[in-house]
Amino acid sequence: MKPIETKKDYQNYVEQKSPNSPIFKNCFNAFWVGGLICSIGQIIFEYCKYRGLETQMSNTVVSISLIFLSALLTALNIFNKIGKFAGAGSLVPITGFANSIVSPSIEYKSEGYVMGVGAKMFTVAGPVLVYGISASILVGILYLIFNTQSITLV
Repeated sequence: MKPIETKKDYQNYVEQKSPNSPIFKNCFNAFWVGGLICSIGQIIFEYCKYRGLETQMSNTVVSISLIFLSALLTALNIFNKIGKFAGAGSLVPITGFANSIVSPSIEYKSEGYVMGVGAKMFTVAGPVLVYGISASILVGILYLIFNTQSITLV
C-alpha cells in the first residue's frame, strides 16, 4: 500500500474506505417516521378533544402519552431499532428526548440505582436541559427588559 503523503491523498483514501450514504432514502425514512409520530400525537389529541378535554389539557395528555410510549418502547428495545431506521425522524420529536433519558438508565442499571441509573440518566439529556433552561431564562430577561420599556408611567 502506498503511504499517505498529502492531504489530498488522505482525502482520496477516506473516500475509498467510506461507504456512500443513501441520503435520499435516509431523509425519506426520517420524514415519514417523524410524520407518523406526529400523526399518533394528533390522533391522541383529537381523541382527548372528542372526550371533552380542553385544548391545553389535551396538549398535556399528548405530551405525557408520547413520552410514556417512547420510554416503554425504549425499555422493550424497540425504539432503538426505530431510531436506527429513521434517524432524526424519531429523535427530533419529544420521543427522542424521552429515549435519551431512558436509554442510559437501562444501560447502567447494573451499577446500582444511585451511581448507575441516577448518575447516568442525564448524561445525554443533561446538556439539553442546561442549555434549554439557560436559554429560556435569557429570553425571559430580554422579554422583561423590552416589555418594561414599553410601559409608560402615568
